[in-house]
Amino acid sequence: MLPEFDLLQPRSLPEALEMLSAQRGGALPLAGGTNLVVDLRSGRRRPSLLVDISHLDELCAIRREGDRLVVGGGATIAQILDEPLIAEYAPSVREAARVFANPLVRNRATVGGNLVDGSPAANMPPPLLVLDAEVELSSRDGRRTMPLDDFLRGVRQTARRPDELLTAVRWAIPAPGSATAFYKVGLRKSDAIAVVAVAVLVEQDAAGVCRKARIALGSVAPRVIRAREAESALEGYPLTEERVAEAARLAAAATSPISDIRASAAYRRQVSESLVRRLLLAAREQG
Repeated sequence: MLPEFDLLQPRSLPEALEMLSAQRGGALPLAGGTNLVVDLRSGRRRPSLLVDISHLDELCAIRREGDRLVVGGGATIAQILDEPLIAEYAPSVREAARVFANPLVRNRATVGGNLVDGSPAANMPPPLLVLDAEVELSSRDGRRTMPLDDFLRGVRQTARRPDELLTAVRWAIPAPGSATAFYKVGLRKSDAIAVVAVAVLVEQDAAGVCRKARIALGSVAPRVIRAREAESALEGYPLTEERVAEAARLAAAATSPISDIRASAAYRRQVSESLVRRLLLAAREQG
């Protein structure tokens, strides 16, 4: 059963931000509700007021601005899956959307909600982290941007203030010679929480030397992480089998997984190493 709360429906983004500011942390924004409603039913959250932002069109656009892609915080996972710009310039983000829960959830869940929830098992952060994405946070007092890597703080903890909305995610279109990949391991083929999720980006020059490497892992630490030591082991070198294997080992060593009902910590480390190696090799050939 849901707790009692008041519901406000602003007619514009500025009005929504004004409502959040006036409540001094006593209100929560409601978009898709696929995480929030679960928390309300469990009693984990008991807000006195919800601000419904699901109908604000200015939060839902997906567009290209010069050499960057911009996804509104209110864009749904289904929009990500159907958007040609995402398919062309961010296929790993599209793949993360494809294996996101089920069609009913994808029609409601939003990109901003998935990031703000701060789950270490969330689908969207790994492919966005390897794209060096930034988030835009808006309040009545203005806007600020920060790298997604700084926005994610811990288990269901982010840098969002109570009076802010995550209004957009931006990233530069990968350079020619770049390739990305994403894969999630779950206990079943659909509607599964990630046991391990891995995303990679590799940019190579004409000689096959790695100019840029990004590796992100989910469900293996208190937050989705970058494997920076593994990235450094790749940059400036040809992507040989031996170097890729060493990077995969370093990526697994960067994890700090737990054992739970879905998998043991040892299993998560082993799968992390295997997935990183597999995706790096695939990206090498694609690039």
